[in-house]
Amino acid sequence: MSVSETVEITGHLMDHGVLSRVLDDIREYNGDYTIDRFDVGRETDDMSHAVITVITDDDEGLQRLLMRLQTRAVNMVDPGEAEVSLTLADGVFPDGFYSTTNLETRVRVDGRWLQVGNPEMDCGLILERNEDGEPVRVYTLPMSDVRSGMLVVCGASGIKVSIPKVDKGGEAFGFMESDVSSEKPQAVLVRQVADGMREAKAAGKKVLWVGGPGVVHTGAAPAMVAMVDAGYVDVLFAGNALATHDIESSLYGTSLGVDLAQGRGVEHGHEHHIRALNTIRKQGSIKAAVENGVLTGGIMHALVRHEKKFVLVGSVRDDGPLPDVYTDVLDGQRAMRAELTDVGFCLMVATMLHSVATGNILPASIPLVCVDINPATVTKLADRGSSQARGIVTDVGLFLEQLAQELVEDYRRA
Repeated sequence: MSVSETVEITGHLMDHGVLSRVLDDIREYNGDYTIDRFDVGRETDDMSHAVITVITDDDEGLQRLLMRLQTRAVNMVDPGEAEVSLTLADGVFPDGFYSTTNLETRVRVDGRWLQVGNPEMDCGLILERNEDGEPVRVYTLPMSDVRSGMLVVCGASGIKVSIPKVDKGGEAFGFMESDVSSEKPQAVLVRQVADGMREAKAAGKKVLWVGGPGVVHTGAAPAMVAMVDAGYVDVLFAGNALATHDIESSLYGTSLGVDLAQGRGVEHGHEHHIRALNTIRKQGSIKAAVENGVLTGGIMHALVRHEKKFVLVGSVRDDGPLPDVYTDVLDGQRAMRAELTDVGFCLMVATMLHSVATGNILPASIPLVCVDINPATVTKLADRGSSQARGIVTDVGLFLEQLAQELVEDYRRA
């Protein structure tokens, strides 16, 4: 016997191809559907609304399909109440747990709608009750951090998601309007990114940067330092490489042994990065190297001097690494999540792995721009679920130079 559920979705369903993707999902999950109602918006800014009955062979398949559809902001017409199960082992969710999206999420428990404060994709939803048994909050938690005895939401019942509202007024940056921009006027894109960063700062929010070593290799480190000095870099997520080559540049004037002023290799330059690592390890930390006058310039120096946060998470290919680098990736993930409070804008430059990792933990409500010379980096970010990502395909060095000129008056004069 088949089972069914009635769902609904509101948005720009036709011009953005949302409805087509929803129907494709249903077929991919071996389901069937009937479109019960479809109201098409007449004007450009008008929303469309669809009511659809989805049908599967069994309840397990239906629950999985409903969770999949919620990644498209499709909700049950009558969501009912959330169901919870007790976790029986550390690091293991109960069977049938609700797999989260990064969209704004509400959960209905005991007749009350509770807002999930930290929406993150690919996690579980944990219900917390007080001593009287009343629901206090629901929050996302990664699988590695779940502990025995926690209450975990299972199935799709009692859950509603919503997509961020897009501001189409004025000259605001057009988030979610296109995946990759490679042929649009770069000056316009730079100005729009700068406006997004200014708006975040004006609202009292933080600007999060995610960077790769290309920032240093392309000679853009001075531009980024200028933006740190001007207050447009509040948090940096990176790996061992960006920090190492930035420090190498400050100590030796090279990046991977290449003279950044001359653009050519120097004698014994291949040793510089490992000697830079050894210098910082001798000091015990990047901060200590700055305080002791050993490190006197560069991005990491500027971050320490302005007391800005940075989280460096390593990989198996790292030399050294620097003493500040998290070598346990789970500890690194936790450190990254801890710095997401009050982030209002995220700029990712020249790094695929850290961009995808950060996109996985960011709520969809945070504007996200990814800049890379390789369009595949931006495409992969969007494919992994960061639907709010806006991509700009260009040389990172030139982009950061232009961004610094847009944001920093003194840099513009120079």
